Amino acid sequence: MSTVYTEITLRNAIDAANAETGIIKEQEIRQTTLHALVDTGAWTLVINEAIRKKLGLRVTRTDSGTLADGTRGSYSMAGPLEVLWKDRGTICEALVIPHADEILLGAIPLEAMDLIVNPRKEEVVGAHGDQPLHSVKRYSGNREQALLPDC
Repeated sequence: MSTVYTEITLRNAIDAANAETGIIKEQEIRQTTLHALVDTGAWTLVINEAIRKKLGLRVTRTDSGTLADGTRGSYSMAGPLEVLWKDRGTICEALVIPHADEILLGAIPLEAMDLIVNPRKEEVVGAHGDQPLHSVKRYSGNREQALLPDC
């Protein structure tokens, strides 16, 4: 399988909430649209420091980790931010690799948006077609039932 990229939009989630409540105007939401490398081996979204600053994301904590090339280091987590792909979206934090030359779309945001990589077409697609599948469990007495949308 070759390298797969997809277009995503990243938005400052706090700005989006402030626009929804009228604190700021919709056009004041800090956001950017870019091509991200789809990396199912990465656990989350990876951005660089320039993107973090452009979106005005705050550093929420620092974690140590090992990069794919074996480099060990201490890296910032920043957020919250919205990741938007076509008509789907999720809110997450991003791992900030200061001088990363590519943005990585990792497993957690892919799963949250019900997306997979189609290896034949070498593109990102909905895991369950055009509509995301959300599984919700309802508790009824001592039994739990899975509620799934009609497909």
